[in-house]
Amino acid sequence: MSFKFFYVPSRNPESTEAELNSFLASHRVVTIERKFVENGADSFWAFCVDFIHNDARASSSHGAPGRSERRVDYREILSAEQFEIFAKLREVRKEVAEREAVPVYAIFTNEQLAAMVQSGADSRTKLREIPGIGDAKLDRYAEIFLPVLHTAPNAT
Repeated sequence: MSFKFFYVPSRNPESTEAELNSFLASHRVVTIERKFVENGADSFWAFCVDFIHNDARASSSHGAPGRSERRVDYREILSAEQFEIFAKLREVRKEVAEREAVPVYAIFTNEQLAAMVQSGADSRTKLREIPGIGDAKLDRYAEIFLPVLHTAPNAT
């Protein structure tokens, strides 16, 4: 994952807004943190965009036009038991995303779900160690996903 930072001035924000919107439309965004920095006439919005860096060498004919990320077959990466838990996590993520009317990757990415299973994450502390999972996601989703992870076999 990568980070990109934007500073959008409160006065005449149009060009920076356009740059930010163009970036968001062309990248796979994981999270966005924003903060208003009050500094009189020089006040601005600060944005930190956490995104998955597209691998230009890999391309796929599947998915959205213009996307070049490679597809990962998690059945090949995870054991049968791990994949079963991974599939349950994806089902839970889909239900949460539908309820919140957001894309599934805004909850957790497939990479994060696989990392949960592979690392044997069974607590908020272990979830926090996974890249891209911060306090906000923990507060919002840990109690929903941890019960599924507790059904995973202890062997990793």
